[in-house]
Amino acid sequence: MSPRKAAVLRDGGPSLRDHLLGTAARLIAERGTAGLTVRLISREAGVADGVLYNHFADKEELLAHALRAHVQAVENGLHELPEPGTGTVAANLRTHLAYGLALHRGIVPAFAGLTGQPAVLARFAELSGPGPDWRDKLADYLRAERDLGRLAPDAEVAAAARMIVGVCHEAVVSVLLAGTARQEPVDEAAVVAAVLRGIGPAPA
Repeated sequence: MSPRKAAVLRDGGPSLRDHLLGTAARLIAERGTAGLTVRLISREAGVADGVLYNHFADKEELLAHALRAHVQAVENGLHELPEPGTGTVAANLRTHLAYGLALHRGIVPAFAGLTGQPAVLARFAELSGPGPDWRDKLADYLRAERDLGRLAPDAEVAAAARMIVGVCHEAVVSVLLAGTARQEPVDEAAVVAAVLRGIGPAPA
């Protein structure tokens, strides 16, 4: 370990395991997961390559934990979601859509770099917390609005949630597949209007 990094880890600093995890999560945020090697993580952390295996069973375990930390950091940086019955349904769905777009733009590229490493994705799935993810929160929100009478009583809220999630996927995945950094803006108001035309209450 270099003297500079040793100083970082002394005097109440992070443990070496946390330091390695934080370094890997930072690299994921900065450059994604494609081509992320033990050697690169170790060099950035200022430790010998073999040190990683004193704290993680293998590279897959480290990447899974680092990916989870990256996802949590992205989620923590997003705005709060609206409560059912507040504001208007249209405005609330635009907030949900904006949240979903930011979430996907923050995490999907990292997952895309791991398509050839199913062991990492399997380890990540095992680390997922018990709480609902954004897709579940969106569907729950729509069900609550339906129960409150602010949507049609027969509204297909699960299908509506999938439509909104699909827009988020398409906006990010299409850019990754095209191999370009340019992202087309999403007309959030138009998407929400199209969804509500299908599940909004009938005119009085």
